[in-house]
Amino acid sequence: MRRLLFLTVLLGCAFFAGLPACSRKGATSQPAVVANNSQPPALAPEVSGGQVSQAWVFAGSIGGSSDLQMKLVRTGHDLSGTYSYLRIGKSITLKGTIDKDGNITLSEFDATGAQTGVFKGKWDASDQTAAKIEGAWSKPNSDKQAKFSLAEQPISLSGGLDLVTKSIKESDNKLKYDIAVLYPQLSGSSDAAVTKFNSLSRGLVSKKITEFKKDMAERAAEEEAPFSDADMRSDLLIGHRVALASDDLVSIGFDIGGYARGAAHPYSYSEVINYDLKSGKVLKLADLFKPSSNYLKVISTYCHEDLKKQGKAQGPDSELPAEWLQRGTAAKLANFKSWTISRKGLVIVFDSYQVGPYALGPQFVSIPYPALKDVILSEGPLGQFVK
Repeated sequence: MRRLLFLTVLLGCAFFAGLPACSRKGATSQPAVVANNSQPPALAPEVSGGQVSQAWVFAGSIGGSSDLQMKLVRTGHDLSGTYSYLRIGKSITLKGTIDKDGNITLSEFDATGAQTGVFKGKWDASDQTAAKIEGAWSKPNSDKQAKFSLAEQPISLSGGLDLVTKSIKESDNKLKYDIAVLYPQLSGSSDAAVTKFNSLSRGLVSKKITEFKKDMAERAAEEEAPFSDADMRSDLLIGHRVALASDDLVSIGFDIGGYARGAAHPYSYSEVINYDLKSGKVLKLADLFKPSSNYLKVISTYCHEDLKKQGKAQGPDSELPAEWLQRGTAAKLANFKSWTISRKGLVIVFDSYQVGPYALGPQFVSIPYPALKDVILSEGPLGQFVK
């Protein structure tokens, strides 16, 4: 059960190494690189003179590894970029092509310029939410292949700004615990708003680590006998989901979980940072909606009905108890403390025990912006999504 939680947390994270700077160039002899901030890419746009490029961020898996990150810049039918693995962190250069049907070939090269592998697959833009790339990787002149699968990430930063993942790993064999943390940081700017976001993100995970270590020390002090090698270890696992990262907004969901030795089962819960990069302000839910509007009632009603539909669609064993559901989705601010902003809607997370028992796990509702249009503050952070 603990390992299942570990995989759930890590697979739910967004893993990003350094994205090459994407900026507009004034000289016509250089391609202008623009970030993707709305729709998935068309398969083969006609670009006059090859002067316009688009940058894309993908994350996914290859073979048995789920921490593959790929950054691609596309200029007409040419592709270039890098990919890396979180556990290694070293970027590998990519160069290749994409044809009119979305078939891609990407050759990878090491620091000496020697080719070390090739990705062959299909760029699929049929899903209007996110593009996908799937295919197989192989070494040069080898028949052995590893399947890979990538999904576009909601990142559209420009001017050299980038979102990267930092990691913290610690183990204490005396107190028998392990800590594995991944948290986001903005790089490429010393702007005060960027610095503040980084401090908030780092501070959130640092607080969780400090609390966990204190709890482990207190538990050890209460033990009558010292730990042995046969004792089960405790752990703290923190990952994150990038709901949106643009020049205006950064919306991050943190997945916090772990296990305390002797407990009946693991624990998990969510926290969020929704940040306005223009004003350097942490957003509150009320900042998204018209003053004095009934936005909580609108959100409450939608979530209640959507969770009922989800339960019925998944079968009797997945239906949430009516009493839990009524209480957990009531129009109270405390019920909607875990929310993120996506391109398509406002995503609400209901942690375990809020709308159902532990066995049913956390629940998620994505409220499409049209369902909120009557209460959204047009000049607020969500106004851009309903125009």
